[in-house]
Amino acid sequence: MTQINLQVPEAFQDLLRPARYKVYYGGRGSAKSWSFATILVALAAAKPLRILCAREIQLSIADSVKRLLDDRIEAMGLEGTFFESKQTEIVGRNGSLFRFAGLRDNATKIKSFEGVDIVWLEEANRISRASLDILVPTIRKADSEIWISFNPDEPEDPVYADFVAPEEQRPNAIVKMVNYDDNPFFPETLKEEMEWDRSHDNAKYLHVWKGKTKQRPDSLIMRNWRVEEFDTPDDVYFLFGADWGFSVDPTCLVRLWVDEDARRIYIDYEAWKVRCEIEDIPELFEEVPGSKDWLITADSQRPDTISYMNGKDFQVWPAKKGAGSIQDGIEFVNSYETIIHPRCVHTIDEFGSYRHKTNPQTGDVTPLILDKNNHTVDAVRYALESTRGAQAGVW
Repeated sequence: MTQINLQVPEAFQDLLRPARYKVYYGGRGSAKSWSFATILVALAAAKPLRILCAREIQLSIADSVKRLLDDRIEAMGLEGTFFESKQTEIVGRNGSLFRFAGLRDNATKIKSFEGVDIVWLEEANRISRASLDILVPTIRKADSEIWISFNPDEPEDPVYADFVAPEEQRPNAIVKMVNYDDNPFFPETLKEEMEWDRSHDNAKYLHVWKGKTKQRPDSLIMRNWRVEEFDTPDDVYFLFGADWGFSVDPTCLVRLWVDEDARRIYIDYEAWKVRCEIEDIPELFEEVPGSKDWLITADSQRPDTISYMNGKDFQVWPAKKGAGSIQDGIEFVNSYETIIHPRCVHTIDEFGSYRHKTNPQTGDVTPLILDKNNHTVDAVRYALESTRGAQAGVW
């Protein structure tokens, strides 16, 4: 039997686990299509599989992923010896078969695919609700799987709304965001493009490279900030802010300082971890230089955590939360220009994603704040409480 050296980024190893849905989404340069094609070729070489590669619109075979699969077959040494590439399909010597199809306005053809083992929906952000509603119940063979790869576009796109947006993940689904920083083979040419966008157009950077959905500019809450490398002076007064995680929410710590003359806030370090147990928080916070030397202002909703951290030689003080404190804190931050160091990747993500709710019927932006993508933002607000209080004459 042909030996295959399967080299794909670690983030895609879960594609080898059984699951009804395998959903990988994210930005450009993450190797989603390359990894899907590589693993599907390996699986089809290992045992007979019927694989359907589908997208919303396929006017010709040139619109499909067939060329990518052919390239991977050749690179893996399986061209001719194991797979035969025909004009509209790929056939394996063991009976494996790759077929390709467009889904839009093709209900009859879709219903003929019930015997397939795996469906790969490429560019799945373009898959319509009508196509999904016909395809999903059609793929009903025992242990059949639906693989979905896409770069997010609009939050209302069906695959995003069904698999990414819900707070409760389906138990039979593997759902992963993958981006360029998950790809050890990320090419230098793309890295230069990414770095340019991160420095000059953060909204584009977050959408194209970090897999965020498009955001209406008027719905974004953090308005006056940018990403830039800088050196930290030796004589600044550091401010630390912490937000405690719960369930899928992260525990995070940020370090910043304020240049009052320039009206700038500089954020130079962060620590961030999802499902961080209380006993692991000290080690997490020690990732930020000076975290044991300076006062940390933290979310007051977890007094037990504050007490625990003080017992571990940190100096943690509860934030003074109250009516209007969120809006007041946001407006205070927006009254400065915030400079975020590129290493603070989660702070960058959240500053670019924190937004107001929109009316689902009209699309109008409301005054209501969406309680998502705000953990580092909250930590920044807490860190600045003493500065705000001093300016108001109450500290």
